[in-house]
Amino acid sequence: MRFGPNWPKVVQAQAGSRMQTLSAKDAKYGFGRLIDLARAEPVAVAKHGRPVVVVMAVEEYERLKALDQRKSPNGQEDQT
Repeated sequence: MRFGPNWPKVVQAQAGSRMQTLSAKDAKYGFGRLIDLARAEPVAVAKHGRPVVVVMAVEEYERLKALDQRKSPNGQEDQT
């Protein structure tokens, strides 16, 4: 499969950092590439031009989950 010069597109994330983003179609047809990219850094997947999900390495997910559990007492989610 060949990808055009604009694949993956890079967009400005709200937090000011840059995150690669793929259309849902590109993510579907280039799933192996999406996995490779996501192992290096989180990748946003967009539908109709709007980011809807982020794909990331399981190690990064586990790191973020551990940080979140440290913030809330007893490791429980806030119900607010």
